[in-house]
Amino acid sequence: MAHRPFHQAQVVATPWPHIHATTIHSGLHYGRHSHSTHGLGVIEQGAQASASGRGAVRAYAGNLITNNPGEVHDGRPLEGAARRWRMLYLEPQVMAAWLLPGRVGGRVGGPQGGGEASTGTPELTRPVIADAALLQHFKGLLATIDRWTTEPSATREMACDEALAQTLHLLALRHTTWQPPIPVAASIRAARDRLADEALQPPDLATLAGQCGLGRYQFLRRFKAVYGLPPHAWLLQRRAEKARQLIRQGTGLAAAASDCGFADQSHLHRHFVRQFGYTPGAWRLAMGRSRPS
Repeated sequence: MAHRPFHQAQVVATPWPHIHATTIHSGLHYGRHSHSTHGLGVIEQGAQASASGRGAVRAYAGNLITNNPGEVHDGRPLEGAARRWRMLYLEPQVMAAWLLPGRVGGRVGGPQGGGEASTGTPELTRPVIADAALLQHFKGLLATIDRWTTEPSATREMACDEALAQTLHLLALRHTTWQPPIPVAASIRAARDRLADEALQPPDLATLAGQCGLGRYQFLRRFKAVYGLPPHAWLLQRRAEKARQLIRQGTGLAAAASDCGFADQSHLHRHFVRQFGYTPGAWRLAMGRSRPS
């Protein structure tokens, strides 16, 4: 029997509706995937190698790690040892609200975001960051969130707000930039939009390629070049993200699986763990805690 790598994952609620955290200790090799969120984290133990949208990198204990929305990446432990890391995931509109000039400060809120970042949305410039001051602020933020998780209160929520503001301000000053969106042919974007609109009964490859006036292989190449994944994998990730939103809103696991086009709850469970590193049940439990009673 093959040895299964060590893996533990915990989803951590935060005071903000569009921010969540994870603590993961794992020897797993994560395949290529992406998130709809910005991610900022820290390697606490061990080390990992990964391919990111900004090149192949290695991260060691004490390094900060980041990802942008839609950025395809993977991750594997170095030297076979399990590594432990903590991440904070922020929906795109959260980063924009706190980092864009004239919009820093105030409560985090706004409608649920997702998809491509709009023009002017700050992007993180490095997948691995060695910055002692930012590391200190980020560790302080995580500790403040932990205290709020243990015993929520208005005072501790205010402390979380302050720690988040300080961390994101320093991150913005040193490690973000404003870049124009990557040019996307209108036909490829339209095919992507159709795939999203018809997610439960998606058109076949020939239909999408024909819509763009391309052969199937040409369409696959161009779609992957723009969005980082072929259409089928992109669609599965979108379904998982939709299921994550529904579960956060209180939808049951079986209903979320059905509503998002998964064959059954087990199918959702497998894809959820593969994409996010934690189970739908763990996500439901954490999000239930984050909602007012």
